This record gives sequence, structure tokens and C-alpha cells, in this order.
Amino acid sequence: MDDISLLQHYWWFLVALLGALLVFLMFVQGGQSLIWTLGKTEEQRRMLLLATGRKWELTFTTLVTFGGAFFASFPLFYSTSFGGAYWVWVLILLCFVLQAVSYEFQLKRRNVLGTTTYRVFLLLNGLLGPLLIGTAVGTFFSGAEFVVNKSAVTGTAMPVISYWTNALHGLEAALVPANLMLGISVLLLTRVLACQYFQNAIADAELAEQCRKRLWLECGFFLLFFLTWLINWLTSAGFAYHPESGEVYSAPYKYLHNLLDMPAVAAVLVVGVLLVLWGMVQGLRGGRRGIWATGPGSVLVVLALLLCAGWNNTAYYPSVADMQSSLTIVNSSSSLFTLRTMTYVSFIIPFVLAYITWAWRALDREPITPAEVEQEH
Repeated sequence: MDDISLLQHYWWFLVALLGALLVFLMFVQGGQSLIWTLGKTEEQRRMLLLATGRKWELTFTTLVTFGGAFFASFPLFYSTSFGGAYWVWVLILLCFVLQAVSYEFQLKRRNVLGTTTYRVFLLLNGLLGPLLIGTAVGTFFSGAEFVVNKSAVTGTAMPVISYWTNALHGLEAALVPANLMLGISVLLLTRVLACQYFQNAIADAELAEQCRKRLWLECGFFLLFFLTWLINWLTSAGFAYHPESGEVYSAPYKYLHNLLDMPAVAAVLVVGVLLVLWGMVQGLRGGRRGIWATGPGSVLVVLALLLCAGWNNTAYYPSVADMQSSLTIVNSSSSLFTLRTMTYVSFIIPFVLAYITWAWRALDREPITPAEVEQEH
């Protein structure tokens, strides 16, 4: 493996890791979607909002970092997806803007819209954010309707390298059953994680019991949707490419073969699934530490899925409009110089993660109590 190929694989790993961390941190969105479901009184709803309000910046920052890493390492994907499927990304960003506005203004005195309106904004962010992100990620496996023409960059009239072939600009992904199923799976996973986070972060016996009861429903539907999607994923055809010519072709059972060809990735997937299941059992039994199994487990599962999307000569962003326009880590990456320079910068990531861990522990050192809610805004 030459230098640029090694760096392309390295940066796909980093992008996949950021995407996996984002899915875990979206327990904030899952919690926002359960404000009225779990919070039977105003005091309980305030405790739920205080718990998620301490963490929402981490989710938003990870989303921005994920997009920035994609832009720097694989700019052709950024220009193709963010420039073509813009309705999906605009809606996702709008949801996160509503979240920020809601946390800032819902308890301000004399706010014009009222507390309930801002909480509805949080509900919309909690439902649509994970659903849209999961549906968008589903196109990594099912494909999207775009065409890439790199020679068009020299055109004087419209120097656009890639363009979308329909007027929906990304919204059509929700019409693909597999994409929608993955989106619903991500939404349900965030709700599972949220219930377990509340069990860990809030010292209220009644609320903890409500979370435990709610987990039975959320876990059941999550396993139903995710396992159905996973079976379909393992048995479906994927998009592979010849490493010498770059020609893209349809390969039966591509993702199953990826797991067989990359046993380390398969092991990550299996360990992740087992951790998620173990964490669910702990939460269903009323344990407070289920989040510390389900959280890392979900990171490992998403990481393995995304590695299968881009490694082992796989087109990570297939085009169903023109197969040869499909994007791979080879034909969509930055130059060797850019990748190498960014690699030096990436060495600070462990320090950033260490700071996030320290901040997390500092904020959650003591569980949230009803008395604390009276002091917080």
C-alpha cells in the first residue's frame, strides 16, 4: 500500500469514527423526543432538559467536525452530497439551529413564543435530526441520484463537477425502504441511549422507573428495525471497484464479503452488538450503568458499518444514475500533500477526546436532583 492509499484509508477511518461518535452523542436528540413521554410533571421535564442541555453542544460540535473532516479529506463527496442533496442537509442544520435557540430562550422571561413552543422545537429536533441523518447515511449503501463530470470544471458557462438528476435533491432517499429503515433505527437507538443516560444522570426514583419501563418499548422496536435492516444489508448487492482501473461494478453480497475479508472489522461489529445488547439488559433491569455499555457498543457498530462502506475496494457513495460516477476513497480524496498535512493535525484528536471526557465527568459528577432544578435556568 503506497503513501496516498494508506492516508486515504486512515482518513476514512477518522471520518467513520467521527460519524460513530455522532450517533452516540445524539442521545441528546433522543432525550428531547421523550420530554413529554417521560416527564409527567414540570419538575421532571426540567430535569430532563437540564440533563440534555449540558450535552447538546458536544453533539453539534461533533456534527460540524464530521462535516469538516469530510470536506478536507474527501472534498468531492462534500461538493456532491452537500451541494446536490442540499434539502436534506438544510433540514438537518435547521433542526440543530432550532435546538440551540430553544435551549437559549425557552426559560427567558417574557419570551414571545412561550416555553411550550421552544420545547416543540426540541421535539422536532429530537425526531427529525436522527431520522434524517440515518436516512442520509443509508445512501452510502443504497446509492444516490447524481452524476460526476470532472471535465466540466474547465467549462466557462457552468463549471460544476457534479449535479443531481432529480428535483428532490436528497429528499428522495426517504422513499427508499432500506434508507428509511436505517433512519428509524438511528432514531430508536438515540431514544434507548437517552433513557439509559437519564437513568445514570438523574437522581429521581419515579423518573428512573419511567425510563426503565419505556426501554422495553424502545429496545423492542429498535431491535426489530435494526436487525431487519442488518439482514437486508448483509444479503444485498453493493458497489465495488477494480483497484487498477477504478471501474465500478455491482457485487452480490458485497458487505458480507467485506466482513469476511476484514475479520478485524467483523470482530468490531460483533463486540459492538454484544455491548449494545448487554447495556440494554442492564437498563431494563434498572441499572444505572447501561449507558456505558450501549454507548461504546453503538460507536463500534456504526464504525464497523462505515468501514465496510469505504474499505476493501468499495464505493462509499454509489450513484444509481451513473454507476461510474460513484465515489470511492481513491477518486474523491484530497491530494497527498493535503492528506499528509492534515494527518499531523489529527494527532491532537486524542487530547480533544480527553478534554471531552474530563468535561463530561465534571458535569455529571453528581446526579441531577429536583433541588438542583430550582437553581438552574
